[in-house]
Amino acid sequence: MTEVMANHPDSQHFELKNLKEMIIKENERGIAESCARHSNGECVEIKESTDHVDITEKELLEKGHMQYGCPHYRRRCRIRAPCCNEIFDCRLCHNEAKNSIKVDKAQRHEIPRHQVQWVICSLCNTEQEVRQVCINCGVCMGKYFCETCKLFDDDTSKKQYHCSGCGICRIGGRENFFHCYKCRCCYSVLLKNSHPCVEGAMHHDCPVCFEFLFDSMDDVTVMPCGHTIHQNCLKEMREHLQYACPLCSKSVCDMSKVWEKFDAEIAAIPMPEPYQNKMCLDPLQRLRENLESAVPCPGSEMPKLQVL
Repeated sequence: MTEVMANHPDSQHFELKNLKEMIIKENERGIAESCARHSNGECVEIKESTDHVDITEKELLEKGHMQYGCPHYRRRCRIRAPCCNEIFDCRLCHNEAKNSIKVDKAQRHEIPRHQVQWVICSLCNTEQEVRQVCINCGVCMGKYFCETCKLFDDDTSKKQYHCSGCGICRIGGRENFFHCYKCRCCYSVLLKNSHPCVEGAMHHDCPVCFEFLFDSMDDVTVMPCGHTIHQNCLKEMREHLQYACPLCSKSVCDMSKVWEKFDAEIAAIPMPEPYQNKMCLDPLQRLRENLESAVPCPGSEMPKLQVL
C-alpha cells in the first residue's frame, strides 16, 4: 500500500489563526494511514466525523482555565514589569509588593500598565510579547484580553470592557455604564441625565480613606452634590451618624424627615419674648453686637470687654 505522508510545520510556533489548520492536517494524516485499498488499486479515505477537530482545539485553548492566577485575577500568564524588570502575577501584585512598608521609600513605585511588553505563559513558562494565545503551547492565556491595557482575565463573569474615554478597562458591562466627558469617568446609565457634573469628579482621592478613586478596585458612588467617594466609606460615615459630604458639607442623603423633626421641636419651644419676631442674618455680627452692648459705662469699676 502506498503511504501518504502529511507535511508537518518546521516550527512549533503558531498563532490562533493557524492552530485549527495544524490540527486538521494531523487528522488528515491519520485518515490517510487508515485508508482502504479497493480492487482498482485506488486508495479511498474512510469517512470519519471531524467533530473531534473542534473539540481538540477547544480543549487546547481551555487547558488550565481558572486554575492559574493570583488573588486579583484568574489568568494563565504572568507579566514582566517594565519598570523594575521583575516578574509578577499581575500589576496589582507588583504594586502591593513595591509599595510595601518594607520597601525603601525611594524605591517604591507603581507599574505603568500600558507599557508592559512581555508575558510568561503559566503552563509552559515561555516568555513572549504580549498576545492572547501562547506561541509555544497554544493555550489561551486569558479569555478576556485587552491589548491596550495588557489585561488578561479568565473570569468573564465580571463583564469587563475597555472604555476609550477613561483609557482603562472596567467591569460591570458596557451596556450598564456611560462615559461623562466633563466628569472624565464612567457612571451608571441610571445617572445619565440626573447626576451633577463635577470636573474630574473621580480624579482625586477618596475624602475618607485617601485612596485614588479613578482606578480604585473598590466600588465608588456619587453623592447628591456630585462628589465621589468609596461606597464602603460612605456606609461607615452613616454608621457614625455623619450625613454630610466631607468636601462641601451638603447632605449625602434625604434629610427631609430630620429637618421636619427639628422644625417640630423648635415650634414646640416658645421663643423668649425679647427675641420674638427677630431674625439674625449674621450670627457673627449678632455676637459682636451683644459683646459691644455688654461694655460697661465709662467710669465703671468693671473692666471693658475686648472684641476680637
